[in-house]
Amino acid sequence: MSGGIARADLTLSLQFADARHRAALPRHKVQRWLCAALESPAEITVRIVGDDEGRALNRDFRHRDYATNVLTFDYQHGPQVVADLVLAAGVVEREAADLGLPLADHYAHLLVHGALHAQGLDHESEADAAQMEARESAILRALGLHDPYAG
Repeated sequence: MSGGIARADLTLSLQFADARHRAALPRHKVQRWLCAALESPAEITVRIVGDDEGRALNRDFRHRDYATNVLTFDYQHGPQVVADLVLAAGVVEREAADLGLPLADHYAHLLVHGALHAQGLDHESEADAAQMEARESAILRALGLHDPYAG
């Protein structure tokens, strides 16, 4: 995984408020996916929640009244990344089915996406979106996973 950090440089808390997908998210895989996307040491909490909690967080913090797939709460970008990644299990499951992807692969993409946000990347402008998508694609290909942006 070129560009990623060593596992020892990631302190990971993996929490399941919605435990339906626990089998799809073994700790070692979540660590591998996050480390592939991180360029600095990090403390990251990954929380898998139900759609109701995901909707409430999106509404309260982003003022958007719907459950979204992943929310990134980035508290510090450097020298160590500190962030919470919150994923709404039902949304992720529906999106994976719609895309025809294994559930774990879609989680991997969203965790990589969230980790990039945690490091300060965003997709607000077209240029920023292109840069972020290129990084996601490269990371996912290096992990041997589906590239969501490939034509």
